[in-house]
Amino acid sequence: MSMDGEIREHTAVDFGEFRPRLPWIGPDLQTIRNIVARPKVDLRPWPARRLWFEAGGDRLTGLWHRTGRTDRPLVILMHGLTGCERSSYVRLTAFHLLQRGYPVVRLNLRGAGPSRRHCREGYHAGRSEDLHHVLTALPPGAARAGVAVVGYSLGGNILLRYLAEAPASAEMVRAAVSISAPIDLGLTQRRILEPRNRVYHAYLLNRMRKEALLLLRERKWRRRVLLARTVREIDERIVAPLYGFAGADDYHARCSAAPVMGAIKTATLLIHGLDDPWIPAEPYLAFDWRAHPQLTALLPPHGGHVGFHGRGDRTPWHDRCIARFFDRHLG
Repeated sequence: MSMDGEIREHTAVDFGEFRPRLPWIGPDLQTIRNIVARPKVDLRPWPARRLWFEAGGDRLTGLWHRTGRTDRPLVILMHGLTGCERSSYVRLTAFHLLQRGYPVVRLNLRGAGPSRRHCREGYHAGRSEDLHHVLTALPPGAARAGVAVVGYSLGGNILLRYLAEAPASAEMVRAAVSISAPIDLGLTQRRILEPRNRVYHAYLLNRMRKEALLLLRERKWRRRVLLARTVREIDERIVAPLYGFAGADDYHARCSAAPVMGAIKTATLLIHGLDDPWIPAEPYLAFDWRAHPQLTALLPPHGGHVGFHGRGDRTPWHDRCIARFFDRHLG
């Protein structure tokens, strides 16, 4: 049976086929479209309230947009590597869901965006406990209809790890979606270091350095950041020793979502373009989706990395899929 057939069998949702739209043809143009096109999103119809969440001595923050409806679950949006509440893909999803009546929180991970000034430490691919801190400290009534969570890229891996680890707060999560998540961190890092990705690698390394220098204040850590020449060196010399891992390989092995996804009980949609230039498709293709009907995979041949700019609608295809999945599973 085709992947599309499996999807319809598991969810009774017709997500529709993804077909790239001109001029965003190919994985690279799909990937960089949000950067070069800078889509404008007006969220002013839904004024935001600043929320704060205590997390192990640090404070995370997010923006809470309400819609006036009490029958829709709250949707928490978790950005990816070097992102924040202002990331264009986060704002696009927020706009689409708010239009459909879903209240939204645009969350900043630990040490990211507006959270940075209030944190001593930063996020990493396995820091799933922070989502627990957020869910257990939501304002009274915010989660009256339950919660749904969306994670992009690294945020998607964090989300999947959280759901697999199943803390008590996970019972609040009625449905979840990950987009372009690096579920095998080791393979992903090797992919980004390939010669064809040298421009992407330079872009990510520059942003990771800037983010780390804004967060880390001790001279020894700042020196390590400045001396790092690859993203692997960031993981080996900074992330691993800072957060208790033996090295980059240990960090990747202990924090990748792929080995634990089978433990997820929540209805979860995983969207990944098979041509993603950053994240290999092999871990998705190797997973036994039939054995885990609570997990639905959408694996179109095209889409790039958090791209999915398709024909027929200016709303990214993955945002339309999120809404359809939530409409189905959240009533």
